Amino acid sequence: MATKNDSATADRELVITRTFQAPRTLVFRAWTEPELLIRWWGPDGFTNTFHSIDVRPGGIWSYTMHGWGRDFPNRVTYRIVEPPSRLVYLHDSGIDNDPEGFDVEVLFEEEDSKTIVTMRSIFHSPAVREKVIREYGAIEGAQQTMNKLGAFLATIQ
Repeated sequence: MATKNDSATADRELVITRTFQAPRTLVFRAWTEPELLIRWWGPDGFTNTFHSIDVRPGGIWSYTMHGWGRDFPNRVTYRIVEPPSRLVYLHDSGIDNDPEGFDVEVLFEEEDSKTIVTMRSIFHSPAVREKVIREYGAIEGAQQTMNKLGAFLATIQ
């Protein structure tokens, strides 16, 4: 489900929360181990080419998403990696100072034998947030990606 936070950044935020029937350590591994991540990342109909992935503070994950007959370069620069509870990173297109880049915090919370994942993206401006939602289908794409993660987790437990 997508929501907006009632904070000072609410008009620039996109928040997706999903509960998975899987232990937190496994869900975190699915987000950080390349051989697992490649199997579910991205919205329906998209594939990925991973160029490099280094999940540590200062490390970079460089990949290209393929879909809609186009290639979309992506770069994730990890700022905080706290297994198995938190990832913080800058997500952009690989261009330094990308005006459409955004900050992301992913929280992994354990509840009984389930994991609640909350992904909060904060954009540079409300206009960029709206553009990403309108032109790239960010809400639907994030929901589809979470659906794929849930289906993948069910196959590896």
